Amino acid sequence: MKIKWKNLAFVAMLTSLLVLAACGGGDKDGDNSSSEKDGGSSAGTLEIGVEDGYIDYVKSIVPAFEEETGIKVKVTERDLFETLEALPLDGPAGIAPDVMVAPYDRVGNLGQQGHLAEYTFPDDGRYDDLDKQQVTIDGKIYGAPFVIESLVLYYNKDLVDQAPQTFADLEALAEDDRFAFSSESGRTTAFLANWLDFYSTYGLLSAYGGYVFGDNGSDPSDIGLNTEGAIEGIEYATEWFNKWPQGMLDSTTAGNFIDEQFTTGKAAAIIGGPWSASNYNEAGINYGVSMIPTLPNGEEYQPFAGGKAWIASNYAKDPEAAQKWLDFVTNQENQQKLYDDKGEVPANQMTRATVAEAGDELTAAVINQYNNAIPMPNIPQMAEVWTGAETLMFDAASGNKTAEESANDAVDVISENISQKY
Repeated sequence: MKIKWKNLAFVAMLTSLLVLAACGGGDKDGDNSSSEKDGGSSAGTLEIGVEDGYIDYVKSIVPAFEEETGIKVKVTERDLFETLEALPLDGPAGIAPDVMVAPYDRVGNLGQQGHLAEYTFPDDGRYDDLDKQQVTIDGKIYGAPFVIESLVLYYNKDLVDQAPQTFADLEALAEDDRFAFSSESGRTTAFLANWLDFYSTYGLLSAYGGYVFGDNGSDPSDIGLNTEGAIEGIEYATEWFNKWPQGMLDSTTAGNFIDEQFTTGKAAAIIGGPWSASNYNEAGINYGVSMIPTLPNGEEYQPFAGGKAWIASNYAKDPEAAQKWLDFVTNQENQQKLYDDKGEVPANQMTRATVAEAGDELTAAVINQYNNAIPMPNIPQMAEVWTGAETLMFDAASGNKTAEESANDAVDVISENISQKY
């Protein structure tokens, strides 16, 4: 009976996988004349699957790639995250794109699981050690860095004469009656940061000596979110929560609350990402952008070094063509076009140096802050950190726990989940 049950289970599992493979990774074809509705590349064709925001950019450089390499290209529109989630099934089924874009924190996991082709960096100095670390796991490289991102400080030039340089400057602004929150006595909106969100708060904890995993993010047995320094960082953040409106303690609305206060001229400075700039432009705010001010301990804010990479599926029919595309799309010329077309900061070091001199405040701030940033651990266990640290700051800021209790409890949850799942 035991053997028969295993056979039935295997058949059921195989059937389920085949159904999922047939359904997964649905795409919308681009206008490219070689588009195919069933997805997947045909022999001699490289399929590039990207989300809508990159379609025009990719199509604009494809003709030069085809002429240079003789490789025929098909461009399909695909949701970034759905494509990555479906790759383990769509790849073996032959319906995944050959190359695609992935956030840095997804590269290591997919590579470690065998779904990505290894990549060789061009020998032209286009990447530094930080760039390379973003796409490397277990000594193997699984992608070409494409875009860099980092949190920065936005400030309202109509409310402050210059960018705050230190958190002492921000504390002084908090004493200014212009930023008193009218509906809650003793509360201020002078400076706001969504520190309930672990992605946003990590730069504070890291600068105080906290860390996610030891050994440069590769040792999940060493979790450093409850170090003495991390606890000190949580205590400092709690001081700000005591100054902020109660709405800053609502994780579902805090981000919108911050944007509203900034776009209506009620906040002088906020921490945010480069993706927020379009909203502030649309609101007509006369804003400046700078590095996040120096913390009270004299250290620079150290957020996660974010961004995206081009990756090649390990199931691509022509791995050499995929490698050539990754080399091509991240070269100096095409990274400059990316910046010109979309305003995203390129990973290519030569292009990055060029755009840094263009005089754009947001670009300069992202590059400078990124140089102080910490690569996000790209091992699978990082998934448990997001869950375990979800209420790390809330528990302390709300007074439910002390900073030490909150940190220790978060680390306990992360450790337990890792031990159970890995």
